[in-house]
Amino acid sequence: MISVPEGLEGERVDVALARLLGLSRSRAAELVADGHVVLDGSAPSKSDRVWEGAMLEATIPAVAAVTVEAIPVDDLTIVHDDDDLVIVNKPVGVAAHPGVGWNGPTVLGALAARGYRISTSGAPERQGIVHRLDVGTSGLMAVAKSEHAYTVMKQYFRDRVVDKTYHALVQGHPDPHTGTIDAPIARHPKHDFKFTVRADGRPSVTHYDTLEAHRYASLLTIKLETGRTHQIRVHLSALKHPCVGDPLYGADPTLAKKVRLERQWLHAVGLGFVHPRTGEPVSYTSEYPADLQHALDLIRSLD
Repeated sequence: MISVPEGLEGERVDVALARLLGLSRSRAAELVADGHVVLDGSAPSKSDRVWEGAMLEATIPAVAAVTVEAIPVDDLTIVHDDDDLVIVNKPVGVAAHPGVGWNGPTVLGALAARGYRISTSGAPERQGIVHRLDVGTSGLMAVAKSEHAYTVMKQYFRDRVVDKTYHALVQGHPDPHTGTIDAPIARHPKHDFKFTVRADGRPSVTHYDTLEAHRYASLLTIKLETGRTHQIRVHLSALKHPCVGDPLYGADPTLAKKVRLERQWLHAVGLGFVHPRTGEPVSYTSEYPADLQHALDLIRSLD
């Protein structure tokens, strides 16, 4: 159950649900049509409007099995490909792998549609996946093709020796402009699909540095020691500087509309590690997608 934030005031139920839970618009509409959504105690239609403070609840039916469906994703690009690994540039709106409640495109499905053979290690619906990005986050992701690469890469992430770099456009100006957020993260006690800083959470460490400071927002470079779900979004929100365009974690909807942004401004720009086969250091970079670049250009123009 999630309280509708100010930023979604007046939106359709299916739109609000999709934004809050990271679902596709069509999947959100299906849940409403099948009676799995409750808005302040009543079953809405998908075109009903939500209001700030309304309680939106969705029950996502369990499925017997989740399988990888070969769904092409034209704007998913291959950054690197060898016998052990494929590095992809994941667009927004694409999940890392299939899961309960998600029937949209996935990285694994996109690779399957292109004929890639992935490692068979891991759960059936997550084979080859060594780390993940949120549906609403774009950027670099590594997928293992060989069993050797899967084993080594999983250990790299457990040992925290992978260099993961993100850029985030956040509201305001963090003070200090460079710092470390060391705060445990746990599931939110009152809201499904949301996380929060809590004493009994899992250890989580985020390092940030300010690249650009503008009138309304700052562009940060972020390094992760840990890889908790929504870690960057939760930590920046706890710092009172949420990602622009992230209503789930307290972003100002007015600013998001001003820069024409419909998702959180967060992009995985860099990925570096020792290649599991050759032992040589490798690194990959990703440019901002068009929507994030446009929003940043507008922020710069408002100075």
